[in-house]
This record gives sequence, structure tokens and C-alpha cells, in this order.
Amino acid sequence: MLKSADGGLRPVPFPIDDPERIPVKRYFDADFYQAELDHLWPHVWQMACRVEQIPEVGDWIEYENVGKSVIVVRTASGVKAFHNACRHRGVPFAGGSPLGSSHPTAHGNCAKTGFVCPFHGWRWNMDGENTLVYGKHLFTERQLQDDDINLIPCRAEVWGGCVWINHDEDAPSVRESFGPVADRLDAHHIGQLRAEWCYGAVLPANWKIAMEAFMEGYHVMQTHPQLQHAAPQMYDSMYAWAHNPERIPMIADPDQSIEQNIDATIRNMELLSEGMAGMIHEKEVDIARSLRRATEGLPEDKGQAMMMWLGMVMHQVGAQLKARGEPVPDLCAVAQSDPVNAVEFLFPHYFLLPYFSSMSAYRIRPLGPESCFFEIWSLTFFPEGEEPEPVMEPIVLPYDSPDFPPIPRQDYSNIPLQQKGLHASGFEFMRLSSRVEGMISNYQRIIDGYIAGVPQDKLASATNLLGGNFDGKIEDLGF
Repeated sequence: MLKSADGGLRPVPFPIDDPERIPVKRYFDADFYQAELDHLWPHVWQMACRVEQIPEVGDWIEYENVGKSVIVVRTASGVKAFHNACRHRGVPFAGGSPLGSSHPTAHGNCAKTGFVCPFHGWRWNMDGENTLVYGKHLFTERQLQDDDINLIPCRAEVWGGCVWINHDEDAPSVRESFGPVADRLDAHHIGQLRAEWCYGAVLPANWKIAMEAFMEGYHVMQTHPQLQHAAPQMYDSMYAWAHNPERIPMIADPDQSIEQNIDATIRNMELLSEGMAGMIHEKEVDIARSLRRATEGLPEDKGQAMMMWLGMVMHQVGAQLKARGEPVPDLCAVAQSDPVNAVEFLFPHYFLLPYFSSMSAYRIRPLGPESCFFEIWSLTFFPEGEEPEPVMEPIVLPYDSPDFPPIPRQDYSNIPLQQKGLHASGFEFMRLSSRVEGMISNYQRIIDGYIAGVPQDKLASATNLLGGNFDGKIEDLGF
């Protein structure tokens, strides 16, 4: 067990002895949070920025998480990243505002000026090479070696339209860490999506509580009643019907006509799209609406008819958007060859919500044991040459702001309350369903693996199992 130091493993605070029960102190205990800072975040791939945020040579943007700041910059030879500290006395040479503050994300272009420390004026070019030490004669020669004055590089890789950074030079690559889900998302042209907008909020909750709120659809009935009411048979068939052990979603109501079923499906799409844009974009909903009465030739079996109608919608979304010049894949083909789940997690703090061609993206960063910074992007395709200006920073709102889209606003109403409830006397464990809340257990046990010091190859293999694990079962992680 990871709870012991046997075999060279470190002890884990509040270890998971039963994969269906997660000790609640993991969500607020200072020692557990410190173990994450020491042993998780320094070794995982973190989504640092979107590629379109640094389009030109010299463009840079700051990424800050758990007290560590990294500057991501586009150079003539590709994207690089550097630890944001002057080699003289440690002052950040760019940006430096703490995450969650009222200051916007720091960004700029250093092609002409390079990076300049605001304290004593030391300078570096975009490749991290020192170009000036003011009063160089004041220092002994051993203090001026290249290794002592050039910026310290941070590992960076580009995938999926994002730049990912890792403080561990020996960690497996992004693709090795995420596994086959990276290939499936590539088939959906994830790297060509562009951000339309980004919202952010500070939530009074542990970062894992915020992540886990999206790891299952079991909460839809109570948290998102408008979705339940629009398609009750679909959600009930997945979560409420004991006679459906395979949890096959029922997409048609046998007591309704095919026209009524289509209307209900479109209504569900409209609700998923409301304010979200990315999850189902309004342009995709418009295409579905245009096919509202396209029932000719559909089979009498209502389930088969709805499957055929949805396939028609998917085909038209792909064909019509591609005709506009958008780099949309063949949606019907990739749905068969490279299917993705309603939510796909990229460990530890980023996840995507795909449906047709567009997606929503969420990133969560801890601010302390019981606080986190939560961001939402709307991602969609644009014709070449018609892409919007890059979204450089989130619009930061209070977490209970009515300006958030309805779906995340409903989730935000639960998350802080859940954090409070974890402190209730006698509440010791999260009690998970092994069938639909398995991802929570899998995530938590992978975190334990990092804290314990499980070898990186085993951690990567376990992380691969998170692809397609939304609403999934508890897995054997192999350690």
C-alpha cells in the first residue's frame, strides 16, 4: 500500500485504503496540500497557455501556479519556457503578479528589448542568454559564468493548441503521459481550435473538489434540472434505472412522437449551449434547428430514428462549417474511429467538453488548501484569416456572478458548499459509486502515486487510463 514507506515509497498523508472511500482531510489538510506542492505539481504537465497567445517571435506570457512563475516565449527556433527569476537576486524579470490577484495575466513582446530585471537592470534575450550585467566589473569571474547568469530553462512541449510545461526534466512526454486520448483528440483537430473568450473566478474550495464536480454526470438530475427536464429518459436510463446495467443512454422517449423527440433533443442542445458557446456552439445548434423537420425516411423504431437524425445533424454540422472554410474534421468518421467522451480530463488540472466540433475547456489551479482559481474557455473553429484576436486573459468575476453561463453557475453554487460540508463532524470519507464515480478514485490514487514516489512510467500508464474514464469505473492502476 502507498500508505507505508516500504519499497522506498514515501508515506502518504490520509491514504486511500479503500478505493470507494476518499478521506475528506485530503481536501483541506495543510500537510496533504504541502505533499501535493512537493511531489505532484513539480512532476506533471501543466497547461501553461494557448499557442495563439504567443503568435509572433518574441511574444511571451506568464504562467503562474503554486507559487512558481514560468515565462513562455516564442523564439525563432520554437516555443521555450524559463523560470521567472533574475539570476542575480531572484526578482521576477517579467510579470510577477500572484495568481488570483486583480492584475491581468502578464504578457508582452521581447523581440527588441529582451527581458529586463526591474531591480538592477540585468538583461536576457528571448533565448534566455544574458546580454547585460550592469557593472559587470563589480562581480568575481566565477559569478559570471554562462550557467550562472543565463535564464534557467523550464521544459515545454506544444500539443493540442496549448503549451505545456513541466518542472521535471525526466518526466515522460506530454503524449506518453496522456496516452491514446491525445491521438483521439488530434483526430478531432483540437490543435486548430481557437479561443473566443475566457472567464475566471476564485472559488473557496480545494482544487480537487472543483475538478471532481465534472467527473460524472450523476449530478445532472439535481444540479442541472433544466437538462434533466429536457431529456429525462436519457439521464434516468444512465443513472436511475436498475434494469439497465450497461447504462446505455436512451435517446428516444417511446411515448413521444419522433418530432417531439427531435424537439426535446434540440432543446437539450440549446441548454448545453446557453452562454457556453464551446460545448455546443450556437452555429451548431442553428444547423440542428434547420433539420428539425427532416424526418423523411427515418425508421419507425424511435431509437434508431433518433440515431439516424443525430448522424444527419453531425454530418451537416461538419459539412456546412467546412464549406465556410473552418478546419472541421469529418465528424461522423471520427466519431467512429476516434470517439471522445462528454468530458475528457488531461491530468492533473485541465479538461475538455466536446460535443460536435467546438469544445469548452476548463483549467483549475490551487491557491491554497481551500481555494482555487477556475478558468473556462470557449473553443471553436474559424476560417483561415478570420480568427479573432487572441484572448490574453480571463474576464475575472466573483464565483457567484450572474454573468457566468448557467451550467457552470449551477456547479459553482455547489462547490463552495461542498467544501464547507467536508468539515462536518463525523464526515470522514467521500463514499463513491464504483460504477460512475470511479474517475474520482482513479484521480486521487494517481495523486497518491506521485506523493509516494511511484516510478514515472507507472504513473504515466495509470494516467493513460483516465482517457475516456468520465462517468467510469474504478480501475486497477497497476501500483
